[in-house]
Amino acid sequence: MLLPISLFVALPSFLLFAQAQQQLSLDTVVDLDSSKLQSPPSFKLPSDSNPLYVSIALCANSDSPPRFFVTNDTTFTQPGPGDVDNVNVFEVIVGSEGFGSWTGMLANGGILSIQKGSTTTPFEVLVSANNATSESDYPYVGDTTSNQALLFSPPFSPVLINEPSYPNYTLPSANLSLPEPPSNPSNYSLVFANSSSPALKSLPRTTCAIRAAALQGSRTGVEFLTTNQSQGLWLRDHDGWRWQWFIGGLTPRTNYTAYTLQNGMLAASKPLNFVTKTASFNCPLVHNLPFCPSVSYAVPLAPPRAPASAHTATTIPRNISDTITSIMANFTTTLTTLACGRDNYSPLVTCADCQQAYRTWLCAVSFPRCVPLPALQSVKAGATPRSMILPAFSSAYETLLPCLETCNAVDRACPAFLGFKCPLPRFTASSSYGVGYVDSGDDGEVGGGRTGVAQDVYGNVWCNAG
Repeated sequence: MLLPISLFVALPSFLLFAQAQQQLSLDTVVDLDSSKLQSPPSFKLPSDSNPLYVSIALCANSDSPPRFFVTNDTTFTQPGPGDVDNVNVFEVIVGSEGFGSWTGMLANGGILSIQKGSTTTPFEVLVSANNATSESDYPYVGDTTSNQALLFSPPFSPVLINEPSYPNYTLPSANLSLPEPPSNPSNYSLVFANSSSPALKSLPRTTCAIRAAALQGSRTGVEFLTTNQSQGLWLRDHDGWRWQWFIGGLTPRTNYTAYTLQNGMLAASKPLNFVTKTASFNCPLVHNLPFCPSVSYAVPLAPPRAPASAHTATTIPRNISDTITSIMANFTTTLTTLACGRDNYSPLVTCADCQQAYRTWLCAVSFPRCVPLPALQSVKAGATPRSMILPAFSSAYETLLPCLETCNAVDRACPAFLGFKCPLPRFTASSSYGVGYVDSGDDGEVGGGRTGVAQDVYGNVWCNAG
């Protein structure tokens, strides 16, 4: 039997089509441009026994961006809009922020096809086991001065705390030593610019778009800092490790917008907006204190000697650090007169929880937080500070009171024999603590405060949580 001539014609065409399709590799970001796509504009997807994500990110604004179609049925060689009603063909919807993803099984591989729009658009594609466009947390603003800012990446790699046990119940030392940082930490970059700059306003919230603007910083005014330009890793709380950046040379009373970009993620973090303080703001930033790891804000202290422009453990006055660690050591000694780990005073908390809560409270009351007007407490120049550990400050300043909830956390976490008590909201608490911000201030009610938090994601602070 002779085969029809048409079959001989069709066979090479099919083989050429198959050869033209590029294979996408797992966990490899592919940079593409809608004006330079291969013909046909489709790619083979890898196979895997577990669900995979196909993530897309636009690298520039586009009035008519490409459309993206995925199938896990390899009989579709070029899935498109007309095939979406088929059970095995899906459109990857790119949202208003410039990214989108599809997830599903690709047991035998699949096809990604691209329908070009009328506007030339650069974009990135990533096939991975995790969603590369998942919502990232906000970066964290420690605090600002008139021309400086202390910013942190979102937390990653939470630390597993090994609870001590009786009879070897050993608590952390008064001068904490940070645990070993992760050997292969997530790699973040920080991008920021004056909020009035149009450079970041018009961009998709994607890593490639924001990085491209940052790499043209001299023209766009966008600053780009890598982890090599950071202050390193810091463990400020139980949320996990963070990269921290100390930024100088900012303009007083100016709004800035910042993003963090994580390697392997196509979507940037949510935008963080922060503002610098007035030129007359005199309090220096204090951070990187092992005995008070959560302190990362401005404190009424004389500035450190040049070349340092912020206080760390190496510049903080020795009498201050010695006093705090001595108080912490004495508290720990008293706490461990209880047979911790054997004589359980609560089914919910332990001596380790008590020590941690006390450390946070001690640091909050020892290091008042300087803020601009209006604040909870004004202090005249040279007046005896509220914290007896600190010397008098040469300028008038405003401070936030510590959050009452920080005190209540110690009361709840510690055994009764320590005699630690907090003032009541309906009586004298408001003279020494910020009341009604996190909790309502009504006896026994948790939450319901005016702001619900001590600090929001933009660096607005209502009381000092430590």
